[in-house]
Amino acid sequence: MISGAQNIFKIPELKRRILITFVFLAIYRVGVHIPTPGINGDALASFFAQAKGTLFSLIDMFSGGALERLSVFALGIMPYISASIILQLLTVVVPYLERLQKEGEIGRKKIVQYTRYGTVVLSMVQGFGIAIGLENMRGAAGEMIVLAPGWSFRILTVVTLTAGTAFIMWLGEQITERGIGNGISLIIFAGIVARMPNAIASTFELLRIGQMNVIVVLALIVVMILVVAVIIFFETGQRRIPVQYAKRIVGRKVYGGQSTHLPLKLNTSGVIPPIFASSILMFPLTIANFLPKPWLEAHPWVQALLNSLGPGALLYNLLYVAFIIFFCYFYTAVTFNPNDVAENMKKFGGYIPGIRPGQKTSEYIDKVLTRITLGGAIYVAVICVLPTILIGKFNVPFYFGGTALLIVVGVALDTVQQIEAHMLTRHYEGLMKKGRLKGRRG
Repeated sequence: MISGAQNIFKIPELKRRILITFVFLAIYRVGVHIPTPGINGDALASFFAQAKGTLFSLIDMFSGGALERLSVFALGIMPYISASIILQLLTVVVPYLERLQKEGEIGRKKIVQYTRYGTVVLSMVQGFGIAIGLENMRGAAGEMIVLAPGWSFRILTVVTLTAGTAFIMWLGEQITERGIGNGISLIIFAGIVARMPNAIASTFELLRIGQMNVIVVLALIVVMILVVAVIIFFETGQRRIPVQYAKRIVGRKVYGGQSTHLPLKLNTSGVIPPIFASSILMFPLTIANFLPKPWLEAHPWVQALLNSLGPGALLYNLLYVAFIIFFCYFYTAVTFNPNDVAENMKKFGGYIPGIRPGQKTSEYIDKVLTRITLGGAIYVAVICVLPTILIGKFNVPFYFGGTALLIVVGVALDTVQQIEAHMLTRHYEGLMKKGRLKGRRG
């Protein structure tokens, strides 16, 4: 692997792409520390010190600490993800969007453009909700978080946070186009990884003062290592369907006749389902958490609902699992069309042994994909929920459960695979020459 990593610097284009990716991620991390105007930083810090372990901790994890500082990037990339969810759901029910999706590159650009518009709209709505909420919030000592409440602060906050999210969206697109890996996923990855040193430091501090014991810390480390190993195994696992190509004679040459396989990933949707599920659960709760305290006290059922929807609560976990399973199937259906695969195989003389070409092949692929997607969805749900429950039981002072591990490991694997693809196409040794995990054939 070391010799493979050295080959990266021998490919000018790959070296340039990796450098561009690091530069854009560094710009994002700098923006996380630029505060929104009109905020009392000390009062905000004392408020978030009291809110650790709540929904705000989860949101802050996805924003890379930007929400805790209420920086210009406080909304993070979640409005873009929410807009993507809405557009993808609409492609199923709106014929115009469905036609756009099938028009190739031109249609894709149109959908991306609509996603950008939706991101701006959602950012403005969320920014306004945050501005109103901040005006009703107080620090630990009762001091106001907003220095000068009013419409000037609200408008300034909406413009600042919307511009910040639009800039993050642009950074993500630039990384995808000019850098290496998926830009949006890498931005979330960078935010989570940047929080790890503080999480580790706070854990050792609690260990030093005696609020946690060594056995609990060692057990959590073992659980995290096991979770990472399971993620790597499932993310690289495949169900390989054998495909045979018949011989064709064109002129004096004979084509085809070879055996190959159709690889179906156990988790086709990758890290998208937990991100989508978290985004949906966070959106209404974010707005609700900024409601005035007197109003919440007058409506105790609202407060009870918010508590039951907090990270680690039973209702939250049930909804989280349901959304993950739904988006595993939904995203797989959007990105993989068995009819197209079967049609292309038939066009080039390919067939699955024992299965008729055409419709029967499509039905067989769909049947296999449905089964392995169920297994992949259960795996993602368990990885995202089980460590969170264990962390809640052990009262760990940071929110770093299976969702974060899945995103970090999944994005890292995807990025490494893209780097390896660049190297192999230029006849260099890949990063993972040996020890690659393989799924079973059949």
